[in-house]
Amino acid sequence: MSLPPRLGVAVVTMGNRPKELGELLDSVAKQVVPPARIVIIGNGSPLPDFPGLPGELTVIELDENLGCPGGRNVALRRLREYGDVDVVIELDDDGLLVDHDVFRTVQDLFASDPRLGIVGFRIADETGETQRRHVPRLRAKDPMKRGLVTAFLGGGHAFSTKMLAETGDWPADFFFTHEESDLAWRALDAGWKVLYEPKLLLQHPKTSPARHAVYFRMTARNRVWLARRRLPLPLIPVYLGVWTLLTLARTRSLGGLKAWAGGFVEGLRTSCGERRPMRWRTVWRMTRLGRPPVI
Repeated sequence: MSLPPRLGVAVVTMGNRPKELGELLDSVAKQVVPPARIVIIGNGSPLPDFPGLPGELTVIELDENLGCPGGRNVALRRLREYGDVDVVIELDDDGLLVDHDVFRTVQDLFASDPRLGIVGFRIADETGETQRRHVPRLRAKDPMKRGLVTAFLGGGHAFSTKMLAETGDWPADFFFTHEESDLAWRALDAGWKVLYEPKLLLQHPKTSPARHAVYFRMTARNRVWLARRRLPLPLIPVYLGVWTLLTLARTRSLGGLKAWAGGFVEGLRTSCGERRPMRWRTVWRMTRLGRPPVI
């Protein structure tokens, strides 16, 4: 009988949510199955001491803010150097693990399926409500529907380290928005599964992504980069056309639209990194899973 996968936890923080971070780490310490290692990244900020946590604790203070994907890559590299973690659980610093058996469920899921690459958590606020944008499938209002999907939520998820060794880490240049899509598409193209498991609950305050000043510019730039990096050539104009129409229909702010247009042009003019388009069989697989890579 094989041993259960060893768990590592990665948390990236800018140091501006000390109360929430402390509560998150308390909820990590209460897990029935403790992680082997915890890595906390101060993304351009100093960090306090964190006594009383299970497993081996590593605290890394970065001199500059590398963005969420860049900070997470630092944590992944450190965990990889240790060589004793099979599954990495990444959590937002203002999230909270309400249940004490979350890590045990994660461990059981990865132990039962060697081709499971990513497990996405359910995100809900303190009232139990899950925002529609946090349900990783189209035309699905029920956040409790479990199953294989084509996307996952950045706030709470778990990765197979074997998958990451094959697909690569986060696209650090994205800095903010759509980095999850880039990683999920690479995983699917390499034959890994992405599972949405609503039993894995991360309590998180209700927010809007537009609260970030750079949201409109980066969401446009990164969508263009994503298409250029990962889509077959005939699908690039379809994908960008669909999202242009949706943005025009949804955005009520003239300033937001101007920032979005600037980001779109930036995405066309600047390097998107290495182009590795998905195979057509991956396009078909995503379509059968309910979300073709044009929406």
